[in-house]
Amino acid sequence: MSVPILHTENLSIGYPMRKEPPVVVAQNIAVGLQPGELVCLLGPNGAGKSTLMRTLAGMQTPLHGRIRLNQQDLSALTARELARQLSVVLTEPINAGMLTGWELVSLGRHPYTNWSGNLTAVDETAVNQAITAVGATNLAHRHVNTLSDGERQKIMIARALAQEPAIMLLDEPTAFLDLPRRVEIMHILRQLARNAQCAVLLSTHDLDLALRNADKIWLLPKGGRLQVGTPEELVLNGSFEAAFRADGVQFDPHTGSFKMAVQSAGQVDLVGEGLSALWTKRALERVGYAVHDGANGSAMRIQVVAEEGEGRTQWHLVKPQQTTTHRSLADLVHDIQQTSSPQNSA
Repeated sequence: MSVPILHTENLSIGYPMRKEPPVVVAQNIAVGLQPGELVCLLGPNGAGKSTLMRTLAGMQTPLHGRIRLNQQDLSALTARELARQLSVVLTEPINAGMLTGWELVSLGRHPYTNWSGNLTAVDETAVNQAITAVGATNLAHRHVNTLSDGERQKIMIARALAQEPAIMLLDEPTAFLDLPRRVEIMHILRQLARNAQCAVLLSTHDLDLALRNADKIWLLPKGGRLQVGTPEELVLNGSFEAAFRADGVQFDPHTGSFKMAVQSAGQVDLVGEGLSALWTKRALERVGYAVHDGANGSAMRIQVVAEEGEGRTQWHLVKPQQTTTHRSLADLVHDIQQTSSPQNSA
């Protein structure tokens, strides 16, 4: 494995107090970022994700320990030296005034320009390449204040990329975006890490996207110690479930998703395959039923049958005294709920 671009040594983060001991958010942090790596920082609200991101970016002083960037102490670097190696995209929207997308991205070349701020041909090439890399060519000449949240985020990532950094730090880059834009931004960041061979670290609440896309996850539980591993390792060893454990919510390692803990409404056997069977199971679990695949002796059994050539589905509900057939999943769920209600069970 290559030498980390950035690594921490016995790092403690938090906030100093004037007349009281400092507020320690997390401590004993020993992590590293490798070239070409996409890392997602995950954790519940209040765990200290933003504090860690700001500390790694040099925007906040560590309480203890050190951060080394390309074998240099982060605190010893000038602002210009730091900006040539590390770029940051924060959650807070910026007031871009009447700047166009191209003009905003060109601000990423500030660490390389002279006192006049004039761009050279090399700078202009870096700006154009950054815009192309994030798929924002059609946004370059539009005013930033006319862009959607997703379009603006592309421009902000391009600005960070125009710095030609070894590391990109992004604090909640998919916040306020709809699902298609969140998927798109995550894909862009993954490609940038690979193609530019820079290390990309982002904090996010998009747990599903992180599990599917991250090379590594930094898992920061509230009041606990930061853990590092591949998404699969952290799910299999129980760390992921423990970090997000909360009253009424549980992580399902079989699906990689969270669900509400609801009072059990009963047991149902499900016989069938394909998308119809999958979403039938989802619908029943949503209303509180434990669904068993195949015939397992439950009082009710559902057989999912796809009608050939019609693209339609039938659901046969086998109950102790009768069998009913439904052509609507909503009708099936209603029938099951009626059958297992206390009034009908009495």
